[in-house]
Amino acid sequence: QVQLVESGGGLVQPGGSLRLSCTASGFSLNDYAIGWFRQAPGKEREGVSCISRSDGYTYYANSVKGRFTISRDNAKNTVYLQMNSLKPEDTALYYCATDRNPGGTLTKATYDYWGQGTQVTVTS
Repeated sequence: QVQLVESGGGLVQPGGSLRLSCTASGFSLNDYAIGWFRQAPGKEREGVSCISRSDGYTYYANSVKGRFTISRDNAKNTVYLQMNSLKPEDTALYYCATDRNPGGTLTKATYDYWGQGTQVTVTS
């Protein structure tokens, strides 16, 4: 059974940090570029960051550049999203997904497998 599972979300104050994890069962994340997306209530799902399949290229939305860092641990079959200096506007349900484009993109069109999401809430 192919499954992606996100974890690490929670409630944090502005300026705080969280690290999200994306793990897979039934397949290897090493075979895909991986992206993180988020969706706030009433808004479209947007690309946050992605990492290419094999050469480590990373991409970030302008809104998170300099604050978020994506990385992958192939031995653990896990992709991480380190989120620092969190802002209330980062509040959303965060998803990871597999990209059939090996270079990675921030658009949803080339993503196939999605997790169920982990909630991030930034509030004082």
